[in-house]
Amino acid sequence: MADTFHFKVITPERVFFEGEAEMVEFNTTEGEIGVYKNHVPMTVIVSPGVLNITLPEGDKRAALHSGFAEILQDQVTILAELVEWPDEIDESRAESAGQRARERIAARGDDLDMDRAEAALKRSIARINAIR
Repeated sequence: MADTFHFKVITPERVFFEGEAEMVEFNTTEGEIGVYKNHVPMTVIVSPGVLNITLPEGDKRAALHSGFAEILQDQVTILAELVEWPDEIDESRAESAGQRARERIAARGDDLDMDRAEAALKRSIARINAIR
């Protein structure tokens, strides 16, 4: 059995996950990161993407949206705006949201908030990738 560390994901609404993990992978503003026990301590900004949790009993996936992560040698805590298990995601709604975001970005209207449209597209992609 691999070394484990305490892993916790908290949103404003709930403690999404808490338990012992062997590894976690998620997106940051600097790129994708994988964390094992005894990782160099740091704090990172979370970007939308798939959260992969490797547990002693198997793997779990979730759609992780923006937030912050504190990485210590024996624990990782993510404070997220929103995290969703695949069974909590409506795939057709996620695909529709992604299509709307792509259309807004392609149209590039004067009133377009590009950051908001790109964030919506990233959230849609994270949801779809967590399901598949």
